[in-house]
Amino acid sequence: MENFSLILAIVVVTALAFDFTNGFHDTANAMATTISTGAMKPKVAVAMSAVLNLVGAFLSIEVANTISKGLVNEDGIQPEVIFAALVGAILWNLMTWLVGLPSSSSHALMGGLIGATVASAGVGAVHGDVLVTKVLIPAIAAPLVAGLAAMFASRLTYTLGKNANGEASKKGYRAGQIASAGLVSLAHGTNDAQKTMGIITLALVAGGSIAPDSDPPTWVILSAGLAIALGTYLGGWRIIRTMGKGLTDLQPQQGFAAQTSAATVILASSHLGFSLSTTHSVSGSVMGAGLGRKGGVVRWSTATRMFIAWGLTLPAAALVAAIAEYATSFGTWGTSLVAVFLVASSAAIWVVSRREVVDHTNVNDTDTEELAGVVTTALAAVAPPPAGTVTEVLTDTAQASSETSANSSASSASSASSAAV
Repeated sequence: MENFSLILAIVVVTALAFDFTNGFHDTANAMATTISTGAMKPKVAVAMSAVLNLVGAFLSIEVANTISKGLVNEDGIQPEVIFAALVGAILWNLMTWLVGLPSSSSHALMGGLIGATVASAGVGAVHGDVLVTKVLIPAIAAPLVAGLAAMFASRLTYTLGKNANGEASKKGYRAGQIASAGLVSLAHGTNDAQKTMGIITLALVAGGSIAPDSDPPTWVILSAGLAIALGTYLGGWRIIRTMGKGLTDLQPQQGFAAQTSAATVILASSHLGFSLSTTHSVSGSVMGAGLGRKGGVVRWSTATRMFIAWGLTLPAAALVAAIAEYATSFGTWGTSLVAVFLVASSAAIWVVSRREVVDHTNVNDTDTEELAGVVTTALAAVAPPPAGTVTEVLTDTAQASSETSANSSASSASSASSAAV
């Protein structure tokens, strides 16, 4: 019984560690566009996001119930299975953070849970209908809906504000961005913080600490909210850079449209109990907003890498979790081995990340400009040049002509001198 209690404690601590990685991995969802457009200073932005994530954790438990009661069969699930699931989710989060790709922490967690459950109890222990209706379908629909909404919202804002004063309009939209970023942070707390609540509740049920079908205890809600808030405050600066500068270049109008669209989709899904990926929603809305401005573009090579990461998240986390579950089946020494592997791998990823530090001081820096793809080039070709570009081109042409004439005159004079000699 003492050994079982120790394992349960390890599971709870590991779940909170996952929640912490979820926080810094998903900070970009709320604050990347706000930071990239200059609406808020980076440290202030992540601090506000952290507080609102904590508040959002107390607003709903629908998603937590989807995780703890709906996705897998509680009967026969042991704490070791949940520990293995968390190992797969944490390692995937850290790997994608290292390369700056905004993948889904939610899908990493669910992939880990599915992989460990199948390895332990078989495929029948996974509720396929819940997986399809509340995980896979929202995973596809959310970025599409948020992207289309953001694209049309961006076009509408530019149409309505075409005669507005430029600087005054930008100030107004920056204020709107701050409000919408707060709404996204609040929505993130209502959705992502609950996933950890659900996984801890499932562990408590598996360990016999609470009755089946119980709602998350208050201490679980509080600890999960604090863990994700702390992770959010530290800031996942690598992913913020990708989301804010790597996918597209946003103006305040687009940032406001992107965040408002994403927040609406996330809050609606939380109300319905859909275990939605906030990363998918926000990424889709950012790309949609990028295309919503005339002449706006999306860097499709970055987006393609991101789509590949999305597709790999569930199976990759499931595979690592299944291997971890196999190791924990050998007893205490197997569980200890998995724990040591998790800590060592996490430390190694952190050491590698120190080779190129990205933080609040350089999050908006871009070292290299990505070559435009075919779609980007086509969109840029049909867009009218920005104000001032025509004048600059004419000036450059005139200067070039003057230089050519001067060179020709100098060449003629030189030839005449040679002939005289």
